[in-house]
Amino acid sequence: MALPTLAVVGATGAVGGVLCELLTSRKNVWGEIRLVASARSAGTVLSVRGQPVTVVELTPEVFDGVDVAMFDVPDDVAREWAPIAAERGAIVVDNSGAFRMEPDVPLVVPEINPEQVHHRPRGIISSPNCTTLAMIVAIGALHREYELCELVVASYQAASGAGQHGIETLLNQVQKVAGDRALGSRAGNLRQAIGDDLGPFPAPLALNVVPWAGSLREAGWSSEELKIRNETRKILGLPDLKVSATCVRVPVVTGHSLAIHAVFRSEVDADHARDVLAHTRGVVVVDDPGAGEYPMPADAVGTDPTWVGRIRRALDDPQALDLFVTGDNLRKGAALNTVQIGELVAASLDR
Repeated sequence: MALPTLAVVGATGAVGGVLCELLTSRKNVWGEIRLVASARSAGTVLSVRGQPVTVVELTPEVFDGVDVAMFDVPDDVAREWAPIAAERGAIVVDNSGAFRMEPDVPLVVPEINPEQVHHRPRGIISSPNCTTLAMIVAIGALHREYELCELVVASYQAASGAGQHGIETLLNQVQKVAGDRALGSRAGNLRQAIGDDLGPFPAPLALNVVPWAGSLREAGWSSEELKIRNETRKILGLPDLKVSATCVRVPVVTGHSLAIHAVFRSEVDADHARDVLAHTRGVVVVDDPGAGEYPMPADAVGTDPTWVGRIRRALDDPQALDLFVTGDNLRKGAALNTVQIGELVAASLDR
C-alpha cells in the first residue's frame, strides 16, 4: 500500500525547520515529501530523513497528487493558498491563525480532541496558537478530572514566538548590551543602548520584559490574549468559559511559559492533580521546589512535552489550582502539533 504524499509549505522558516527535523525523527508514515516556500527560497536544499530535498516555489500545481499539506506561513498567505491546496485534493493542516475560529474548521490538539480531524468540510484543519498549546494539554487533563470553569493566566512568551526576526532581534540586542554594567540603573539608558533595533517588539527585550504580545484589539486587549480565551473555549468545547489572560514578552529565545490560576466545579487536591498530570500523555511533571526543580524554558527547549510544576491548591479557594507550565513553542507549540495532526489524517486515509 502506497504511503501518502506530504507537502510542507513554509519549509524554510523557523517552524518549517523544526517540521523537517520531526519528519526525520518520528515514525515514517509518509511517502514523497515536497518542501514548498516562496520564490525567494526556491532552490534551497534541506535534509529530510537523511535525504536532500530541493525546495520548490509555491504554485497551485505543487499540490497535485498531495494527500496532506502542512502550512506554516503568515495568515494572509494561508488564507489565499490553503483553499487552493484543498481544491487540488490535499487535506490542509494549517498552523496560522487564518482559520482557527471558523466554525467549519476544526481546531485540533491530538491529546484532547483527535476525533475532530474527521469533521473538515472545507478540507482544512487548524492547529492552535503556540501560547494556547503551551498550556492546553495539561489544562485539558485537569478539566476531564475536575470540570474547568475559569482561567486566569499570565504568559511569558519567548522571542521566537515572533519568528526568526524575533530571535535575531533578541540576540542582536543581547550582543549590544553585554558587559555594560550600568544598563538598567537609570531610566532610558537601556533604550539608548538598543537604539532603533527593536525588530518586531515595541520596546527593548534584552534585560527587560514587555507586557505586550500581538496587536491591539478592543478595550485594550491584545490579539494574543484573545487567542488564549477563544481557542481554549473551542478546543475544550466550553463556549462560555471565563478566561482572562495577560501576555508578556520575555528575553528568552525559545520556550513559552504560563502562570495559571484554574478554577473548577469540584474541590481539588494538589497531590491528586499532580498524579493526573504525571499520567497524561504529552506532559512531564517537574515539581520539587525544595530541590530547586520547577519547569523552566531553559530545560524544556528542544523537547516535546508540556512541562508542569508549582502545582498547589489556591490559598483561599479549595476549588482552584495554581500551577506553572512551559514548553518549546516551536515544537509542541507549532511544528509537533501540526505533525501529530498530519499523522492522524494519514492514518485515516483510505488508500
